[in-house]
Amino acid sequence: MTGRKRVLVINGHPDPASERLCSALAAAYLEGARAAGSETRRIDIGALSFPFLRTSEAFAQAPIHPDIRKAREDILWANHLVFVYPLWLGGPPALLKAFMEWVGCGEFLLGPGKGPMPKGKLAGRTARVVVTMGMPSLVYRLFFRAHGTLAFEKSILRMAGIRRVRTTYIGNVGVSAGGCRRWIARMGAFGAKIS
Repeated sequence: MTGRKRVLVINGHPDPASERLCSALAAAYLEGARAAGSETRRIDIGALSFPFLRTSEAFAQAPIHPDIRKAREDILWANHLVFVYPLWLGGPPALLKAFMEWVGCGEFLLGPGKGPMPKGKLAGRTARVVVTMGMPSLVYRLFFRAHGTLAFEKSILRMAGIRRVRTTYIGNVGVSAGGCRRWIARMGAFGAKIS
């Protein structure tokens, strides 16, 4: 990326409470990015109010909901996106998926391409995905093959044109307060380097 970094952190935890680990990780990334001179914005999915999409007709139209319109403006403004969310039933929480569906309405993420594949509209951006979970992250990656996270990365972010996506898996959440503090510090370092 050239020029000043513009970082958007999306806290995908349905509970926006500041004591949640996802909230602390999002705050640490933003703090590190600001300290390094980046411009920053944040979206807390759990603090937004929007219904679930129910029809293909609604998906074909640009959304009118103010929270979603503002989120789309923030996504277009950013050149680096960070998604922080807990692993729920093997993948992102339903509220984060619903948010991404609304964001994608009206060909915001995908447009007509050459041949059968659509063209992603977020080219030139980078992303980091941070996933917290109660199980050991190695078990999720090797035994479960990280299927839910890979679907989020490939079917949403990469399809939308984001080619460089880095993923961080944080396992054994709730086992050690010291481990959580180390991860929060590491997120600050990631934010300072925009990685």
